[in-house]
Amino acid sequence: MDRSKQKQLLNQNEKQTTSVGDSSVNGHFDGVTKMKSRAGLPLAGSGETSGQSSGAIESWREERTRSLEDNEMSLPSIASAYTTILRGLGEDPQRQGLLKTPWRAATAMQFFTKGYQEKIIDVLNDAIFDEDHDEMVIVKDIDMFSMCEHHLVPIFGRVHIGYLPNKRVLGLSKLARIVEIYSRRLQVQERLTKQIAVAITEALQPAGVGVVIEATHMCMVMRGVQKMNSKTVTSTMLGVFREDPKTRDEFLTLIRS
Repeated sequence: MDRSKQKQLLNQNEKQTTSVGDSSVNGHFDGVTKMKSRAGLPLAGSGETSGQSSGAIESWREERTRSLEDNEMSLPSIASAYTTILRGLGEDPQRQGLLKTPWRAATAMQFFTKGYQEKIIDVLNDAIFDEDHDEMVIVKDIDMFSMCEHHLVPIFGRVHIGYLPNKRVLGLSKLARIVEIYSRRLQVQERLTKQIAVAITEALQPAGVGVVIEATHMCMVMRGVQKMNSKTVTSTMLGVFREDPKTRDEFLTLIRS
């Protein structure tokens, strides 16, 4: 990407944001950003809503919706529900092979959805660093496992993330942690892609962010159309990744290399 054009776009982004307060965690979290993402999604503190996206895209500041204590309290009721399901399927929950299945399944489901127990801010609070780096940062082929919210069957695949820093960089492993937090929930792939991109944008305020997910949906493989080799590809491009074709093409070329 032409460096003069990059700086112009970066300056435009800076004019659209408010400064970050000094009383923040690690110097980066207390200020409230008022920038609206290029995808039209209202970001944290903007005071805006956007219909369906306001309910679907959660801020990285959002409180946990489930705690470890909640897990302990809800485990018996989830296990009981699995017992009911087994009976409904025509099975005998009291036969030897199924005696502990409801509890195992309940525990597994809590693990599959452990992203509800975590907040992005807990992951990022000590991993954002001031760095005068203005070249693209990419972490690709991040393994991802999720659960389809329509059928409660697995989604699995790979996530590719790139961003163009704006004087701050994120510890590389934290990008994978962001993927883990949002994927370990009941999801649709389109929303998951946006949540990852918006979380990085809100936390770093980079010049741009690109996220691409390639995934297999077991609801299309094991049931329904039963297409064994089908894959779903979704992308979210924000900032210069959306506005500048050369930046977007560079990102897409690098993740395919």
